[in-house]
Amino acid sequence: MKYIIDNRIILSRAPEGPLAKYIVRFERAMRGQGYARYSLYRQVLLAACFSEWLRKRDVALRGITSDHPQQYLRYRARRVRPSRGDAAALRHLLDFLRHERAIPTEKKVSARPLTSAERCAQAYEQHLREARGLARATIINYVPFIRSFLKGRFGGGPATLSHLCARDVVAFVQHQAPRLHPKRAKLLTSALRSFLEYARYRGEVKRDLAAAVPIVPNWSMSSIPRAIGVDAVRQLLASIRPEYGGWPSRLRHPAPARPPGFTFGRSGVSRTRWDRLEGGAAERSRQEWSAQRPTVARGSG
Repeated sequence: MKYIIDNRIILSRAPEGPLAKYIVRFERAMRGQGYARYSLYRQVLLAACFSEWLRKRDVALRGITSDHPQQYLRYRARRVRPSRGDAAALRHLLDFLRHERAIPTEKKVSARPLTSAERCAQAYEQHLREARGLARATIINYVPFIRSFLKGRFGGGPATLSHLCARDVVAFVQHQAPRLHPKRAKLLTSALRSFLEYARYRGEVKRDLAAAVPIVPNWSMSSIPRAIGVDAVRQLLASIRPEYGGWPSRLRHPAPARPPGFTFGRSGVSRTRWDRLEGGAAERSRQEWSAQRPTVARGSG
């Protein structure tokens, strides 16, 4: 049977669980704060589903903590697509329950105060989660890079983003990228671009520093140089057979015939015995092979 709240919100059935008797009051409290009708419906529906989840896990009303909404959202994400405001809706619900003295107020554990850089990274994380609605895996990958970037640039002092410049961005990438797998390095540059666009959107950075983020090579064996100089080539050739002074001179020109033991392919000489190439051995081998070739007599006509 459908459950109607104040002729505004219609649920498929009556709420169950430890929060059932608070659902109507929660709807009225949120409506009093001026929420739009659809947003109000989403918050009430989530509160009813959360209460049902608590019932199935035998969680009493006084046993609800701030950890339960996070556990429920992880459970819910495996079944339905998460909505951008789900986490905020459950925070509103817990605040309402504490205000009603339905659940106890949790004692805050004294912790080390956050630095300015950590608060900035925390605000960026909230922006990714609530404003952009990014996946949890993306947030987990992006935020540590930004926290490290801000900590390295500002330390424990004020994180004044307007002081950032292109040199800071390039230096951070050059310092971090060599230590990372190419795919992680690509995530690093994507996180930096995202953060710098966010800072510019907030007006804390005037220049387009996202364009200054260098591109990290993502191909295999990227440490191998694309080209080498003439001197390096000569040094390489000389190091192949140093006892004979480098490559044999006869390999620089094509042989007029193919002696036994030699194979010529598209890439040059292959499977060659070096002892036949050095000194006059190659010439003698060619002459011996030529002498053994059958001779075809021509008719006198």
